[in-house]
Amino acid sequence: MDDDARSNGTQLLAAAAVGATATVAGGRLLAKLTRGRFGDAEEYNTAKVSVSGPIKRDTGRPSPLSKPGGATADDVVEQIEAADEDENAAALLLELNTPGGEVVPSDDIRRAAVDFDGPTVAYATDLCASGGYWIASGCDELWARDASLVGSIGVVGSRPNAADLADKLGISYEQFTAGEYKDAGVPLREIEEDEREYLQGIVDGYYEQFVETVSEGREMDPEAVRETEARVYLGTDALEIGLVDELGTGDDVEARLADLLGEEPEVREFEPERGLAERLGIGAERVAFAAGSGVASVFADEGGDLDVELR
Repeated sequence: MDDDARSNGTQLLAAAAVGATATVAGGRLLAKLTRGRFGDAEEYNTAKVSVSGPIKRDTGRPSPLSKPGGATADDVVEQIEAADEDENAAALLLELNTPGGEVVPSDDIRRAAVDFDGPTVAYATDLCASGGYWIASGCDELWARDASLVGSIGVVGSRPNAADLADKLGISYEQFTAGEYKDAGVPLREIEEDEREYLQGIVDGYYEQFVETVSEGREMDPEAVRETEARVYLGTDALEIGLVDELGTGDDVEARLADLLGEEPEVREFEPERGLAERLGIGAERVAFAAGSGVASVFADEGGDLDVELR
């Protein structure tokens, strides 16, 4: 074989090797991007579902170019239910990094965790506050890091007051309603004292529901829950007062799952089905979590209706 032929053969082999490497790498990338859409033959015994960012009701799929703005509760519930129906998933790992969100969607996720047939372990990474703690109270165990922020078991109600601004702009308020409190809390006029008592009663009702949910789920005395006074606690302090069961890293949580399962945990993350373009567009969370946010904010819209959130 002459030198030219030998050189051409070497180049062909090199090109084939590069092509094979690219095919393997591309296949791995495609597998990651499409995981959960076309199935996964990998064996596992633990389903991991994440709740990240503000919790809200599913309001439709975002633009493929947008980044995620929070956990849509319908998607999270769907993934927990899918794990419950999957015979491979003997345990549920619910990873929480959230300041809270809407009340009923948070409770939907908690109920889905309660209904899971198998051990359920919640793991608070950075922040598990308000609606996040509401969810965690439905799991068998709650783990956190030393520096995690946990708690915020309380309620805050607020309404904007634009009455003075409306007067300065010459805007008058006139609305026709049926029912004495239909427009309670409307921001374009001063709130009446009986309306204030009515709205405070709603806030108090949500607080009592929150205390009851936590005390039952965490097997805590209701008075001990109230004594937290809606504070957020570092993981070390949360452990001391019983808001979490154990402190540790992800490896420690997996070691605990091994004890519960009687075998090494093989974890598969259950995620909502997304198109390829949407998966490529997903980046870092754009929401900065505010430590110390209250559990619920009550906002009045223009008609006086209440939108309650655990934040």
